[in-house]
Amino acid sequence: MDDAGHLRFVGGVHRGSILVTESPRSAQTEGVAVLPSRPTEFDAIFVDHAAYVGLSLLRLGIPERDLEDVAQDVFVVVHRHLGDYDSARPLRPWLFGIAVRVALAYRRRAGYQREEMRGDVEAADLAPLPDERLETERKRRLALAALRMLTDDRRAVLVMHDIDGHGMPDIARELQIPLNTGYSRLRLARTDFARAATGLRDAHPQGAR
Repeated sequence: MDDAGHLRFVGGVHRGSILVTESPRSAQTEGVAVLPSRPTEFDAIFVDHAAYVGLSLLRLGIPERDLEDVAQDVFVVVHRHLGDYDSARPLRPWLFGIAVRVALAYRRRAGYQREEMRGDVEAADLAPLPDERLETERKRRLALAALRMLTDDRRAVLVMHDIDGHGMPDIARELQIPLNTGYSRLRLARTDFARAATGLRDAHPQGAR
């Protein structure tokens, strides 16, 4: 935060995970969001969890070209509702729940349709990479493409449980769904993900090894 109470959002998501890549961007090129009050607590959350939020949005199907805008929207909501957060609860499921709702609203506002999302998946760059050391990158691209083929509700549960490692009670609370519904979505999401990954490997045998 500067003296005027502005947050300079440095975009990007953490590169290095099997599902994401990230490189820090220059703060000189990023937009500025005006966020009043609670600078100390909010700044700490932003610094510690900005990469996680960007990573989560990418896994939720937000294209890389839109990550900065949507991530900034997430942190605007975080700032607005920070006073409602129960510090006895784990922070990241709470952040993820906000990211899910913001991502859904953003896609609807931008006119996204499921058919368009599928078109993006079919055009996904799964061409072979030149260096065998980039096998992890091939798996990352395959996993992201397969995740984009899941429905929004199943994808959210799968990412929170199988990738982030959150317990189902936390997931159900933050996504505002019954516990049994969470387990049902997880089971269906695993089946859908396996089917999608297999289909993509079959369609791109050289690029998705």
